[in-house]
Amino acid sequence: MSRPDDMPIPPRGANAPLAPRIHRLGLITSQAFSLHNFRASLIREWIALGIHVVALAPDYDAVSRRAVTELGAEPVDFRMDRASIRPLHDARDLLALARLLRGLRLDATLAYFIKPVIYGSLAARLAGIGHRFAMVEGAGYVFSESGEAAPRSARWLRGAVTLMYRIALRGADTVFFLNADDVELFLEQGMAEPGQAVLLGGIGVELDHFAPAAPVLAPVTFLLAARLLAHKGVYEFVEAARRIRGQHPGVRFLLLGSPDLNPASVSVRQLKDWHAEGVVEWQAHVSDVRPWLAQASVFVLPSWYREGVPRGIQEAMAMGRPVVTTDMPGCRDTVEQGVNGFLVPPRDTGALVSALNRFVSEPELVVDMGRASRERAEALFDVRRANRLVLHSMGLERDAAA
Repeated sequence: MSRPDDMPIPPRGANAPLAPRIHRLGLITSQAFSLHNFRASLIREWIALGIHVVALAPDYDAVSRRAVTELGAEPVDFRMDRASIRPLHDARDLLALARLLRGLRLDATLAYFIKPVIYGSLAARLAGIGHRFAMVEGAGYVFSESGEAAPRSARWLRGAVTLMYRIALRGADTVFFLNADDVELFLEQGMAEPGQAVLLGGIGVELDHFAPAAPVLAPVTFLLAARLLAHKGVYEFVEAARRIRGQHPGVRFLLLGSPDLNPASVSVRQLKDWHAEGVVEWQAHVSDVRPWLAQASVFVLPSWYREGVPRGIQEAMAMGRPVVTTDMPGCRDTVEQGVNGFLVPPRDTGALVSALNRFVSEPELVVDMGRASRERAEALFDVRRANRLVLHSMGLERDAAA
Protein backbone atom coordinates (compact mmCIF):
# COMPACT_ATOMS: atom_id res chain seq x y z
CA MET A 1 0.00 0.00 0.00
CA SER A 2 1.29 3.47 -0.82
CA ARG A 3 -0.10 6.83 0.19
CA PRO A 4 -0.12 9.62 -2.45
CA ASP A 5 1.07 13.06 -1.54
CA ASP A 6 -2.35 14.65 -1.20
CA MET A 7 -3.88 12.01 1.08
CA PRO A 8 -4.59 13.46 4.56
CA ILE A 9 -2.01 12.61 7.18
CA PRO A 10 -3.55 10.15 9.67
CA PRO A 11 -3.79 10.80 13.41
CA ARG A 12 -0.91 9.68 15.58
CA GLY A 13 -1.10 6.21 17.09
CA ALA A 14 -2.55 5.61 20.52
CA ASN A 15 0.90 5.16 22.03
CA ALA A 16 2.25 8.47 20.73
CA PRO A 17 2.28 11.42 23.15
CA LEU A 18 0.41 14.58 22.20
CA ALA A 19 3.56 16.65 21.69
CA PRO A 20 6.77 15.24 23.15
CA ARG A 21 9.48 17.72 23.98
CA ILE A 22 12.45 16.46 22.03
CA HIS A 23 15.63 18.45 22.37
CA ARG A 24 18.16 15.64 21.89
CA LEU A 25 17.41 12.80 19.48
CA GLY A 26 19.48 9.66 18.91
CA LEU A 27 19.33 8.20 15.40
CA ILE A 28 20.55 4.59 15.56
CA THR A 29 21.63 2.61 12.50
CA SER A 30 23.97 -0.22 11.53
CA GLN A 31 25.35 1.51 8.41
CA ALA A 32 26.95 4.95 8.67
CA PHE A 33 26.71 5.66 4.91
CA SER A 34 22.90 5.45 5.15
CA LEU A 35 22.81 8.46 7.47
CA HIS A 36 23.89 10.92 4.79
CA ASN A 37 22.67 8.88 1.78
CA PHE A 38 19.15 8.09 3.02
CA ARG A 39 18.48 10.32 6.04
CA ALA A 40 20.04 13.69 5.12
CA SER A 41 16.73 15.43 4.39
CA LEU A 42 15.12 14.20 7.61
CA ILE A 43 18.17 15.11 9.71
CA ARG A 44 18.04 18.63 8.28
CA GLU A 45 14.34 18.85 9.19
CA TRP A 46 15.03 17.89 12.81
CA ILE A 47 17.93 20.32 13.08
CA ALA A 48 15.75 23.12 11.66
CA LEU A 49 13.39 22.48 14.59
CA GLY A 50 16.25 23.09 17.00
CA ILE A 51 16.78 19.39 17.80
CA HIS A 52 20.33 18.18 18.49
CA VAL A 53 20.72 14.98 16.44
CA VAL A 54 23.17 12.36 17.65
CA ALA A 55 23.83 9.91 14.79
CA LEU A 56 25.00 6.53 16.12
CA ALA A 57 26.62 3.95 13.83
CA PRO A 58 29.16 1.12 14.28
CA ASP A 59 31.12 1.59 11.06
CA TYR A 60 32.06 5.24 10.64
CA ASP A 61 34.94 6.09 8.35
CA ALA A 62 36.39 9.52 7.62
CA VAL A 63 34.03 10.14 4.70
CA SER A 64 30.79 9.24 6.49
CA ARG A 65 31.85 11.02 9.70
CA ARG A 66 32.55 14.23 7.76
CA ALA A 67 29.29 13.97 5.81
CA VAL A 68 27.22 13.54 8.98
CA THR A 69 29.01 16.44 10.67
CA GLU A 70 28.37 18.65 7.64
CA LEU A 71 24.65 17.89 7.99
CA GLY A 72 24.84 19.39 11.49
CA ALA A 73 24.50 16.11 13.39
CA GLU A 74 26.92 14.65 15.94
CA PRO A 75 28.47 11.33 14.82
CA VAL A 76 28.91 8.81 17.65
CA ASP A 77 30.40 5.32 17.41
CA PHE A 78 29.02 2.23 19.08
CA ARG A 79 29.67 -1.48 18.77
CA MET A 80 27.37 -3.80 16.84
CA ASP A 81 27.96 -6.89 14.71
CA ARG A 82 25.32 -6.36 12.06
CA ALA A 83 26.06 -9.47 10.00
CA SER A 84 25.36 -12.21 12.55
CA ILE A 85 23.55 -13.08 15.76
CA ARG A 86 25.85 -14.09 18.61
CA PRO A 87 23.89 -14.00 21.88
CA LEU A 88 26.78 -13.40 24.29
CA HIS A 89 28.46 -10.75 22.16
CA ASP A 90 25.12 -9.13 21.37
CA ALA A 91 24.17 -9.00 25.06
CA ARG A 92 27.49 -7.32 25.87
CA ASP A 93 27.02 -4.81 23.04
CA LEU A 94 23.42 -4.16 24.08
CA LEU A 95 24.42 -3.22 27.63
CA ALA A 96 27.27 -1.05 26.35
CA LEU A 97 24.84 0.76 24.02
CA ALA A 98 22.39 1.30 26.88
CA ARG A 99 25.15 2.90 28.98
CA LEU A 100 26.17 5.08 26.03
CA LEU A 101 22.59 6.23 25.38
CA ARG A 102 22.07 7.04 29.06
CA GLY A 103 25.22 9.14 29.05
CA LEU A 104 24.08 11.07 25.98
CA ARG A 105 20.98 12.30 27.89
CA LEU A 106 18.63 11.78 24.97
CA ASP A 107 14.93 12.62 24.98
CA ALA A 108 14.13 10.21 22.13
CA THR A 109 15.62 7.62 19.78
CA LEU A 110 14.71 6.48 16.30
CA ALA A 111 16.28 3.21 15.14
CA TYR A 112 16.18 1.76 11.63
CA PHE A 113 17.34 -1.47 9.95
CA ILE A 114 16.63 -4.81 11.57
CA LYS A 115 19.31 -5.17 14.21
CA PRO A 116 19.32 -1.52 15.32
CA VAL A 117 15.53 -1.62 15.67
CA ILE A 118 15.76 -4.64 17.96
CA TYR A 119 18.92 -3.88 19.94
CA GLY A 120 18.73 -0.09 19.71
CA SER A 121 15.13 -0.04 20.95
CA LEU A 122 15.97 -2.44 23.79
CA ALA A 123 19.00 -0.37 24.77
CA ALA A 124 16.92 2.84 24.74
CA ARG A 125 14.40 1.16 27.02
CA LEU A 126 17.12 0.06 29.43
CA ALA A 127 18.55 3.60 29.33
CA GLY A 128 15.21 5.02 30.43
CA ILE A 129 14.71 7.13 27.30
CA GLY A 130 11.16 8.44 27.32
CA HIS A 131 10.29 8.40 23.61
CA ARG A 132 11.28 5.53 21.34
CA PHE A 133 10.57 5.34 17.62
CA ALA A 134 11.49 2.62 15.12
CA MET A 135 11.42 2.25 11.36
CA VAL A 136 11.06 -1.21 9.82
CA GLU A 137 12.77 -0.99 6.43
CA GLY A 138 11.59 -4.39 5.29
CA ALA A 139 11.08 -7.60 7.22
CA GLY A 140 14.17 -9.07 5.57
CA TYR A 141 15.34 -12.51 4.60
CA VAL A 142 14.30 -14.17 7.84
CA PHE A 143 10.61 -13.64 6.96
CA SER A 144 10.98 -14.22 3.21
CA GLU A 145 10.43 -17.98 3.41
CA SER A 146 7.47 -19.10 5.45
CA GLY A 147 5.58 -22.24 6.31
CA GLU A 148 6.82 -25.78 6.64
CA ALA A 149 8.71 -25.51 3.34
CA ALA A 150 11.26 -23.25 5.02
CA PRO A 151 14.34 -24.98 6.48
CA ARG A 152 14.17 -25.79 10.19
CA SER A 153 17.00 -23.37 10.92
CA ALA A 154 15.08 -20.57 9.16
CA ARG A 155 11.93 -21.36 11.16
CA TRP A 156 13.92 -21.29 14.41
CA LEU A 157 15.56 -17.98 13.51
CA ARG A 158 12.22 -16.49 12.50
CA GLY A 159 10.75 -17.49 15.86
CA ALA A 160 13.68 -15.96 17.73
CA VAL A 161 13.53 -12.70 15.76
CA THR A 162 9.76 -12.51 16.23
CA LEU A 163 10.19 -12.78 20.01
CA MET A 164 12.92 -10.15 20.02
CA TYR A 165 10.76 -7.73 18.03
CA ARG A 166 7.88 -8.24 20.47
CA ILE A 167 10.11 -7.38 23.41
CA ALA A 168 12.01 -4.54 21.73
CA LEU A 169 8.97 -2.70 20.36
CA ARG A 170 6.84 -2.99 23.48
CA GLY A 171 6.03 0.52 24.62
CA ALA A 172 7.49 2.20 21.52
CA ASP A 173 5.72 5.45 20.65
CA THR A 174 5.54 4.73 16.91
CA VAL A 175 6.73 2.01 14.54
CA PHE A 176 7.04 3.25 10.96
CA PHE A 177 6.56 0.78 8.09
CA LEU A 178 7.34 1.25 4.42
CA ASN A 179 4.81 -1.20 3.02
CA ALA A 180 1.43 -2.61 3.99
CA ASP A 181 2.64 -6.24 3.84
CA ASP A 182 5.00 -5.58 6.74
CA VAL A 183 2.27 -3.85 8.74
CA GLU A 184 0.11 -6.95 8.32
CA LEU A 185 2.98 -9.29 9.24
CA PHE A 186 3.96 -7.40 12.39
CA LEU A 187 0.39 -7.04 13.63
CA GLU A 188 -0.48 -10.67 12.92
CA GLN A 189 2.61 -11.93 14.74
CA GLY A 190 2.18 -9.56 17.68
CA MET A 191 5.49 -7.80 16.98
CA ALA A 192 3.75 -4.41 17.00
CA GLU A 193 0.37 -3.09 18.12
CA PRO A 194 -2.18 -1.36 15.88
CA GLY A 195 -1.80 1.89 17.81
CA GLN A 196 1.93 1.97 17.08
CA ALA A 197 1.87 1.35 13.33
CA VAL A 198 2.28 4.18 10.83
CA LEU A 199 2.58 3.38 7.11
CA LEU A 200 5.02 5.68 5.30
CA GLY A 201 4.93 4.10 1.86
CA GLY A 202 8.67 4.67 1.28
CA ILE A 203 11.25 7.03 2.75
CA GLY A 204 11.19 9.04 -0.48
CA VAL A 205 13.85 10.81 -2.48
CA GLU A 206 14.67 14.43 -3.27
CA LEU A 207 12.97 14.72 -6.64
CA ASP A 208 14.99 17.75 -7.74
CA HIS A 209 18.24 15.93 -6.98
CA PHE A 210 17.14 12.86 -8.93
CA ALA A 211 15.91 14.80 -11.95
CA PRO A 212 14.70 12.99 -15.09
CA ALA A 213 17.43 11.99 -17.53
CA ALA A 214 17.10 11.46 -21.28
CA PRO A 215 16.00 7.92 -22.14
CA VAL A 216 18.68 5.55 -23.39
CA LEU A 217 17.49 3.57 -26.41
CA ALA A 218 20.74 2.35 -27.95
CA PRO A 219 22.22 0.26 -26.71
CA VAL A 220 19.46 -0.93 -24.40
CA THR A 221 21.13 -0.98 -20.98
CA PHE A 222 19.95 -2.74 -17.82
CA LEU A 223 21.20 -1.69 -14.39
CA LEU A 224 21.09 -3.49 -11.06
CA ALA A 225 22.40 -1.31 -8.21
CA ALA A 226 22.17 -2.76 -4.70
CA ARG A 227 24.04 -4.49 -1.92
CA LEU A 228 25.41 -7.48 -3.78
CA LEU A 229 23.64 -10.24 -1.88
CA ALA A 230 22.26 -13.44 -3.36
CA HIS A 231 18.73 -12.64 -2.21
CA LYS A 232 18.82 -9.33 -4.08
CA GLY A 233 18.57 -11.45 -7.23
CA VAL A 234 22.14 -10.87 -8.40
CA TYR A 235 22.61 -14.41 -9.72
CA GLU A 236 19.27 -14.28 -11.58
CA PHE A 237 20.30 -10.94 -13.12
CA VAL A 238 23.61 -12.35 -14.32
CA GLU A 239 22.00 -15.48 -15.76
CA ALA A 240 19.42 -13.32 -17.55
CA ALA A 241 22.28 -11.23 -18.95
CA ARG A 242 24.03 -14.36 -20.18
CA ARG A 243 20.93 -15.59 -22.00
CA ILE A 244 19.97 -12.26 -23.54
CA ARG A 245 23.50 -11.35 -24.63
CA GLY A 246 23.74 -14.75 -26.29
CA GLN A 247 21.11 -13.52 -28.76
CA HIS A 248 21.70 -9.75 -28.55
CA PRO A 249 25.39 -9.18 -27.80
CA GLY A 250 25.05 -5.40 -28.00
CA VAL A 251 22.77 -5.17 -24.94
CA ARG A 252 24.57 -3.88 -21.83
CA PHE A 253 24.12 -5.14 -18.27
CA LEU A 254 25.55 -2.96 -15.49
CA LEU A 255 26.04 -4.34 -11.98
CA LEU A 256 26.71 -1.64 -9.41
CA GLY A 257 27.62 -2.31 -5.79
CA SER A 258 30.18 -3.81 -3.46
CA PRO A 259 30.40 -7.10 -1.57
CA ASP A 260 28.89 -7.05 1.91
CA LEU A 261 29.74 -8.53 5.31
CA ASN A 262 26.58 -10.62 5.04
CA PRO A 263 27.30 -14.36 4.46
CA ALA A 264 25.02 -14.20 1.42
CA SER A 265 27.26 -11.65 -0.28
CA VAL A 266 28.62 -12.29 -3.76
CA SER A 267 32.40 -12.62 -3.59
CA VAL A 268 34.85 -10.21 -5.20
CA ARG A 269 36.32 -13.10 -7.17
CA GLN A 270 32.91 -13.99 -8.60
CA LEU A 271 32.30 -10.36 -9.57
CA LYS A 272 35.66 -10.12 -11.29
CA ASP A 273 35.00 -13.39 -13.14
CA TRP A 274 31.66 -12.12 -14.44
CA HIS A 275 33.26 -8.84 -15.50
CA ALA A 276 36.10 -10.66 -17.26
CA GLU A 277 33.61 -12.94 -19.00
CA GLY A 278 31.87 -9.84 -20.32
CA VAL A 279 28.43 -10.94 -19.18
CA VAL A 280 28.07 -7.86 -16.96
CA GLU A 281 30.02 -4.66 -16.39
CA TRP A 282 30.74 -4.49 -12.67
CA GLN A 283 31.45 -1.28 -10.77
CA ALA A 284 31.97 -1.15 -6.99
CA HIS A 285 29.80 1.12 -4.83
CA VAL A 286 29.83 4.78 -5.84
CA SER A 287 28.89 7.84 -3.82
CA ASP A 288 26.64 9.21 -6.56
CA VAL A 289 24.44 6.77 -8.47
CA ARG A 290 22.97 9.37 -10.83
CA PRO A 291 25.58 9.05 -13.63
CA TRP A 292 24.91 5.31 -13.70
CA LEU A 293 21.15 5.74 -13.78
CA ALA A 294 21.63 8.27 -16.59
CA GLN A 295 23.31 5.66 -18.80
CA ALA A 296 20.71 2.97 -18.01
CA SER A 297 17.56 2.26 -19.99
CA VAL A 298 15.86 0.14 -17.30
CA PHE A 299 16.43 -0.46 -13.60
CA VAL A 300 16.28 -4.10 -12.50
CA LEU A 301 15.95 -5.55 -8.99
CA PRO A 302 15.02 -9.28 -9.03
CA SER A 303 14.95 -9.45 -5.22
CA TRP A 304 13.49 -12.45 -3.42
CA TYR A 305 13.92 -10.63 -0.12
CA ARG A 306 11.20 -8.83 1.87
CA GLU A 307 12.22 -5.27 1.10
CA GLY A 308 10.81 -2.08 2.62
CA VAL A 309 10.36 -0.01 -0.53
CA PRO A 310 13.76 -0.20 -2.22
CA ARG A 311 15.45 3.20 -2.26
CA GLY A 312 17.31 2.29 -5.48
CA ILE A 313 14.01 1.78 -7.30
CA GLN A 314 12.67 5.10 -6.02
CA GLU A 315 15.78 6.90 -7.30
CA ALA A 316 15.52 5.18 -10.69
CA MET A 317 11.85 6.06 -11.03
CA ALA A 318 12.55 9.70 -10.16
CA MET A 319 15.10 9.79 -12.99
CA GLY A 320 12.52 8.40 -15.41
CA ARG A 321 13.60 4.78 -15.61
CA PRO A 322 11.24 1.83 -16.12
CA VAL A 323 11.54 -0.86 -13.46
CA VAL A 324 11.59 -4.64 -13.60
CA THR A 325 11.33 -6.17 -10.15
CA THR A 326 9.67 -9.04 -8.33
CA ASP A 327 6.19 -9.50 -6.97
CA MET A 328 7.51 -9.38 -3.40
CA PRO A 329 6.62 -7.15 -0.44
CA GLY A 330 8.06 -3.68 -0.94
CA CYS A 331 9.13 -4.28 -4.53
CA ARG A 332 5.58 -4.71 -5.77
CA ASP A 333 4.64 -1.30 -4.34
CA THR A 334 6.78 0.46 -6.95
CA VAL A 335 5.40 -0.94 -10.19
CA GLU A 336 2.03 -0.71 -11.86
CA GLN A 337 2.21 -3.76 -14.08
CA GLY A 338 2.65 -2.84 -17.71
CA VAL A 339 2.55 0.91 -16.98
CA ASN A 340 5.95 1.83 -15.53
CA GLY A 341 7.53 -1.62 -15.71
CA PHE A 342 6.98 -5.30 -15.05
CA LEU A 343 6.66 -7.52 -11.99
CA VAL A 344 8.04 -11.05 -12.26
CA PRO A 345 7.88 -14.00 -9.85
CA PRO A 346 10.86 -14.22 -7.48
CA ARG A 347 13.71 -16.57 -8.48
CA ASP A 348 12.20 -17.09 -11.94
CA THR A 349 15.00 -16.37 -14.39
CA GLY A 350 12.87 -17.28 -17.39
CA ALA A 351 10.23 -14.72 -16.47
CA LEU A 352 12.96 -12.14 -15.88
CA VAL A 353 14.44 -12.80 -19.32
CA SER A 354 11.01 -12.42 -20.94
CA ALA A 355 10.38 -9.10 -19.19
CA LEU A 356 13.79 -7.68 -20.11
CA ASN A 357 13.46 -8.84 -23.71
CA ARG A 358 10.35 -6.67 -24.05
CA PHE A 359 12.59 -3.61 -23.87
CA VAL A 360 15.07 -5.10 -26.34
CA SER A 361 12.35 -5.78 -28.92
CA GLU A 362 10.25 -2.69 -28.09
CA PRO A 363 12.68 0.08 -27.08
CA GLU A 364 9.87 2.64 -27.23
CA LEU A 365 8.74 1.18 -23.88
CA VAL A 366 11.82 2.78 -22.34
CA VAL A 367 10.35 6.20 -23.13
CA ASP A 368 6.71 5.58 -22.20
CA MET A 369 7.33 3.57 -19.06
CA GLY A 370 10.11 5.90 -17.99
CA ARG A 371 7.72 8.84 -18.14
CA ALA A 372 5.19 6.86 -16.08
CA SER A 373 7.88 6.05 -13.51
CA ARG A 374 8.66 9.73 -12.96
CA GLU A 375 4.96 10.54 -12.57
CA ARG A 376 4.58 7.72 -10.04
CA ALA A 377 7.66 8.89 -8.12
CA GLU A 378 6.24 12.41 -7.92
CA ALA A 379 2.96 11.05 -6.57
CA LEU A 380 4.34 8.51 -4.09
CA PHE A 381 8.01 9.02 -3.33
CA ASP A 382 8.58 12.71 -2.59
CA VAL A 383 10.81 12.79 0.51
CA ARG A 384 9.02 15.91 1.74
CA ARG A 385 5.78 13.95 2.12
CA ALA A 386 7.53 11.17 4.01
CA ASN A 387 9.28 13.66 6.28
CA ARG A 388 6.00 15.44 7.07
CA LEU A 389 4.45 12.17 8.14
CA VAL A 390 7.46 11.27 10.34
CA LEU A 391 7.43 14.68 12.03
CA HIS A 392 3.66 14.52 12.52
CA SER A 393 3.88 11.06 14.06
CA MET A 394 6.60 12.27 16.41
CA GLY A 395 4.36 15.12 17.53
CA LEU A 396 6.70 17.83 16.30
CA GLU A 397 4.32 20.15 14.46
CA ARG A 398 3.88 22.33 17.50
CA ASP A 399 7.63 22.92 17.53
CA ALA A 400 7.61 23.59 13.79
CA ALA A 401 4.92 26.23 14.17
CA ALA A 402 6.67 27.99 17.05
